[in-house]
Amino acid sequence: MRREGSFFSNLDWLTVFIYFILLTLGWFNIYASVYDPVQDLSILDMSIDSGKQLLWIGTSLILIILVLLLDFRIYESVAPLLYGVFILLLIAVVIVGKETNGARAWFQFGSFRFQPSELAKFATALLLARYVSTNSVKLTIFKSQITSFTIMLAPVALIMLQPDLGSALIFFSFFIPIFREGLPSIYLTSILSLVVIGTLSIVLSTQVIAIILGSLGLIWILLTSKSIKNILLSILIVGVGIGFSAGFSHAFENALPKYQRDRILILFYPDALDDQGAGYNLNQSKIAIGSGGFSGKGFLDGTQTKFDFVPAQSTDFIFSTLAEEHGWLGCALIIALFVALMMRIVFIAERQKSQFARVYGYSIAGIIFFHFTINIAMTIGLFPVVGIPLPFFSYGGSSLWSFTIMLFVLLKIDMHRTQVLMRG
Repeated sequence: MRREGSFFSNLDWLTVFIYFILLTLGWFNIYASVYDPVQDLSILDMSIDSGKQLLWIGTSLILIILVLLLDFRIYESVAPLLYGVFILLLIAVVIVGKETNGARAWFQFGSFRFQPSELAKFATALLLARYVSTNSVKLTIFKSQITSFTIMLAPVALIMLQPDLGSALIFFSFFIPIFREGLPSIYLTSILSLVVIGTLSIVLSTQVIAIILGSLGLIWILLTSKSIKNILLSILIVGVGIGFSAGFSHAFENALPKYQRDRILILFYPDALDDQGAGYNLNQSKIAIGSGGFSGKGFLDGTQTKFDFVPAQSTDFIFSTLAEEHGWLGCALIIALFVALMMRIVFIAERQKSQFARVYGYSIAGIIFFHFTINIAMTIGLFPVVGIPLPFFSYGGSSLWSFTIMLFVLLKIDMHRTQVLMRG
């Protein structure tokens, strides 16, 4: 019979090992991204990002201990309160937050900055897991679907007031756990269709979109039933698609800030924008990544890095430092570690006996997947530059705290997976 008394009883050490490997490699890459061969400062120097990140790493270790010491049942119990607190913080930051790069996303307390949207993901994951695991909730019922969507998307509306498109996008990762729990596939089809229509609306006029959708609707009618019901349904779907295209185009041109609009347009028209303007970050990132070749230039030997050609290289573009100094081999190793971490989280989620723990686990896997995929895609020019950090690699306390807390709460719950979660 397994003893439950030990503090580390049943802790998933493989996940902990991957976490610390990523954390350590991230710390060294932050140092490489800010290294100046003239000053030759130590990695521990508190005047540069690597020294400051070590402080965040130290506080993260304290958070890990606190998370593991708390009763595992508390995380489900406090979910509504925690969610409410962060909704209020997201409202407050729009009013009194410090404006940086055109967005009010941070609270500033002297030299300390805190981004509430980072930990709002944790609060949303807990509340969504609590709600979906309620006995009366069935995701095939419209009322349950609407409530789930509200929990997921309320923070998105507040974050877009800042505005912070990158942070808002991450909350769409919560569709992953609710699809796992039985949300009808029609929603996935609809979301993918709207993404395609929205993307086409950036490069094509609404009139062209209307012709394409109308033609597809006509083909569908001719190949399937010609009943009145099917014809009316096809007309409705085509009409909604055309309306969405028109609305998306209008919002893209008039509601989205110019710098964000330019970052999207650069993907479709790479030669149309000034290389010193909207395309500068992306161009320099691609140069740095390409110059790394197969095995890289070596640690601290990246020329693009040392001469500060890539802006935000210790944060959003940390992957370009990795690619330049360690090449394809280094990138493959880091990608393999992230994939291993996400697969391990999914494995942990699937072995849970409580639905709350399973939904929470898939939420964490989805959040890390979105961060990982979008960050790397934007550094190589496959996604707009939207300011999303690479988990455990990018410099920043709010991000590191958020990922650490989310991951170790899952591990704490997993330690007690044979016990019954009781809602407080």
